[in-house]
Amino acid sequence: MGELFTTDIGLLSVFTIGFVIVMGIYFVVFFSKKMNEDPRDHE
Repeated sequence: MGELFTTDIGLLSVFTIGFVIVMGIYFVVFFSKKMNEDPRDHE
């Protein structure tokens, strides 16, 4: 656990994991909103 927060590769891994989690949450919210839209509103 110490290497995860003290080495360059460890920090890069933490930021990458965090970014992927945030991106996944964003996509879930984005696609949920798009699925609930009425397609006739865009014509």
